[in-house]
Amino acid sequence: FTGALLGLPRWKVFESLEIAGGQALAQTAACLPTNRSLHLAAGQGGFAWFQLLWPHNDVAAANDNSFAFHAPGQSILAPGTDKPLTFGPQTPFQNLPASRQISAFMCGNNETHTRSPTSTATIGGNSIYAIAASLQSTNPTVIPAITIGQNAPYGDAPGAPQNSRVGNPDSVVELFNSAASRAGGLLENASDAALYAAHYTALTSLNRAANRPTTRGSYGASQTAADLLGTNLASILAVTDNDLARYGVNRGTRRVELDIAKTLIIGVKAFKLGLTSSITMEALGDDPHGAFNNMNSLTNTVTNLGAMLDGFMADLRAEPDDSCSGSTLADNFVMTITGDTPKNPLQRNGWPDGTPGGSNWMYVLGAGHIKTGWHGGIDRDGNVQGFNPANGQNVGLNRGETAEATNAAVAYAIAKGDSRRVDEFARGINIDGIVNPVLM
Repeated sequence: FTGALLGLPRWKVFESLEIAGGQALAQTAACLPTNRSLHLAAGQGGFAWFQLLWPHNDVAAANDNSFAFHAPGQSILAPGTDKPLTFGPQTPFQNLPASRQISAFMCGNNETHTRSPTSTATIGGNSIYAIAASLQSTNPTVIPAITIGQNAPYGDAPGAPQNSRVGNPDSVVELFNSAASRAGGLLENASDAALYAAHYTALTSLNRAANRPTTRGSYGASQTAADLLGTNLASILAVTDNDLARYGVNRGTRRVELDIAKTLIIGVKAFKLGLTSSITMEALGDDPHGAFNNMNSLTNTVTNLGAMLDGFMADLRAEPDDSCSGSTLADNFVMTITGDTPKNPLQRNGWPDGTPGGSNWMYVLGAGHIKTGWHGGIDRDGNVQGFNPANGQNVGLNRGETAEATNAAVAYAIAKGDSRRVDEFARGINIDGIVNPVLM
């Protein structure tokens, strides 16, 4: 605001702050304090597909054709990750730095045939999806949290905003399709829309409360809404044929996969415009018991999922983050993938729902704040290990304790390593062994 009054461009303000107070001060002023996030919750057995992208290390290394890994002998270990992580032929994100690779955590319970699984995504009785939105309330957005699908989880957490639920990805576009900007609307004329936004900005600048830390977020969100009220975003957010081609979608892509691609595509556009900070999607739900009976179909599905996630990351990395000078959307983004059951990794015949020890797990992209690779895991003999979150060492699995620690780590990543903000939800949980300290 001061920079605008002085006629300084945004980058010049941050440069001046860095000279006066150092890099940490400039970065704090330049960036939103909370990362955006996208969550795929795959119920009804659909979560199992993702273990073909990030298999258990020893299961893949066994090269056993009876195991539920589709590419025995074709896996490699990711270079440089904090703990071992295995890539299959279709694993996405392989070109990311080691510190930005997937983290996989043994946590929670097998919840076979549950459409809204919760045990892997809960801490202190609160849902990680609602916790994410609560932490992200500092970000000025029009709609803080969006859930896609009737059974997409959201839950409760202190300070969490009301989520906006839609039935499918295409309906997300309609959330931002301003009635005022449509034909016959009050702001149909572009000049009227610009005048309205400028008028709102002027009124805000005259209000002393607008720049107070306690109200800045609310005023920022209102300003964003005023700017967009006269803008019809249908054409901006809509998924195009070029988008779909870039994400590997073709005529043979199944509807459940297409919905993921559309969610990811719309997500990038919504994050870029500052429309939301959190999207949770009910994903897949296709219960692939017989997947290994048709290897061509299986390979197509795994290839499609990998290509979609790679297309998503490429788009995030290509978009400058206007809320954080000098960074891209990918730099300030967290992703989780959870589900009801990942199915048994040791048996491809019928791909049973049961898992060794009733175990489950979560995949996380932690924006560099979480130690990468597998934390715990299942070996070729069916032995199950968990992890000690305080030191990172593998130990016997305690499904509840590791779920609490995993979600504390996710909250830590969303809060950009600010452990004080996480303490409200994760009091007394020591996660020093699974997260990276923030160096100021």
